[in-house]
Amino acid sequence: MNPDPAHPSSRRTALGIALLVTATLCFALLDTTSQYVGPAVPVVMAVWLRYLTQTLMTTALLWPQRGRSLLHTHAPGWQLFRGVLMMGSSVIAYMALRHVPVGEFTAIMMLVPLAVTLLAAWMLRERVSALTWALVAGGLTGALIVVRPKGSDFHGAMLLPLLLVFINASYQILTSRMVRTEDPGTMHFYTGLLGLACCSLLLPWGWAPMADAKLWALAGLLGVFGSIGHYLLIQAYHHAPASRLTPYLYAQIAFATLAGWMVFGHAPDAWTVAGIGLIALCGWLGTRLRSG
Repeated sequence: MNPDPAHPSSRRTALGIALLVTATLCFALLDTTSQYVGPAVPVVMAVWLRYLTQTLMTTALLWPQRGRSLLHTHAPGWQLFRGVLMMGSSVIAYMALRHVPVGEFTAIMMLVPLAVTLLAAWMLRERVSALTWALVAGGLTGALIVVRPKGSDFHGAMLLPLLLVFINASYQILTSRMVRTEDPGTMHFYTGLLGLACCSLLLPWGWAPMADAKLWALAGLLGVFGSIGHYLLIQAYHHAPASRLTPYLYAQIAFATLAGWMVFGHAPDAWTVAGIGLIALCGWLGTRLRSG
C-alpha cells in the first residue's frame, strides 16, 4: 500500500528531504565560494571568518531560546576533539579546493559514507560483508579516476580530498556517538566556538590585509553557507530517518558541478563523469545495504 501523502509522517519525511536538499545546495555554494576566494584569501583568515560568522549566527539563533543551557555538555573533551576535527576538515578542504574543481571535490567527498563503514569495521569491530567491501573498493576506484593526473596540471594537493574523506568519516562516527547524550544545538555551537578560538590563536601569523570589500563579503559568506547548511542538516534528520535522507545527499554533486561550470567554466570530461558516477553508484548501493 502506498503511503498517504496527507499523512503527517509523509509530510515530515517530505519536509526532511526538502531541508536536506537545500542543505546540500548550501554546502555546494560553500565549496564554490571557497574555491573562488582561495587564491586571494589566506587559509587562516578564511577559516577564521567562517567560524566567526558561524558562531555569531548560532549564538543569535539559539541563545535567546536556550540561554546558559546552550553551554551545558556532558562530554567537554569530546566536544573539543570534535571541534578540532571540524577545523582541520575546513582547513584541508579550503586548501584542496585551490587545486580540485568543486564538482569533482564534492564527488570524492561522497565517499564519506563508505569510509564510515571502513572505520566502523576497524574501530568498532562491526562485521562488513564482502559486497560492502567491493562497494568501498569501487568508490575508491572512482575517486582515483576523478583525481587522476591530467597532463601537467596535476598537483599533490589533489590527493587532499582523500585524506579529508577519512577525517570527515571520523567526525561522523564521533557525532553519532555524541548525539546519544549531547544536544545537537550545543554541539553545533561548540564546533563554531572552538574553531573560532583555534583560528584566533593562529590569526597573527595568517593575517593579510584585504582592501577589496568584495573579498571580505565572500569570505563572510563561507560562514553563512556553512551555518545554514549544518542547521538545515540537523533539522532534516529531526524530521526524517537517515535511511530515507541519505540518497538525496548526492544532489550536492549536481549542485557543485553546475556551480563549477557556471562560475569557473569547469566541465568534467568523460572519464571524470565516469568516476563521479561510480562513486555515486557505490555510495547509493552501500546506503541501500545499510538501510535494508
